[in-house]
Amino acid sequence: MTQDPQELAQVEKAITGDAESFGQLYDRYIDRIYRHLYYRVGNPAEAEDLAAQVFLKAWNAMGRYKPMGRPFGVWLLSIAHNLLVDHYRAKRDSTSIDDVIIPADDSADPVTLAEKSFASAALRQGIKKLKRDQQVVVVMRYIDGVDYSDIAAFLNKSEGAVRVILHRALLSLRGIMGPEAGRL
Repeated sequence: MTQDPQELAQVEKAITGDAESFGQLYDRYIDRIYRHLYYRVGNPAEAEDLAAQVFLKAWNAMGRYKPMGRPFGVWLLSIAHNLLVDHYRAKRDSTSIDDVIIPADDSADPVTLAEKSFASAALRQGIKKLKRDQQVVVVMRYIDGVDYSDIAAFLNKSEGAVRVILHRALLSLRGIMGPEAGRL
């Protein structure tokens, strides 16, 4: 998730209030932010609402944005993370990450879709049992496709520490999921 020169120029313009540049950044990151939120909340409507809030908060804070060695996408993910924390505080009694519905693929048969749904639900359940830092690292690395260096910047840890967290998370996940882990 490193920034290219075109993105840096868009960020600089957006900082000065250029809505078109911010719109280009929105187009670049909306799918990643939505996917991150959707995986965590499991509800398309909630994920869309939260994604909209992420970009609204980002737009309102653009004038104060300072890269400080972190890519713009990591900053957006940190806003998304904070919104998720607030979201779950407001909804402590229910955790809808269990209710994710995998969109139907026209080419897949119902048995394959059911197997994918089961595997996805089992994996989400396993991830929910990990420690919070481990959950964040697993989701950012494998769901969001974020580089180790960017995860490290997000968590204010070294890359080595992130790799250790991920390794321990995968070992824990294997223990949590047992024989099912080989089928996922």
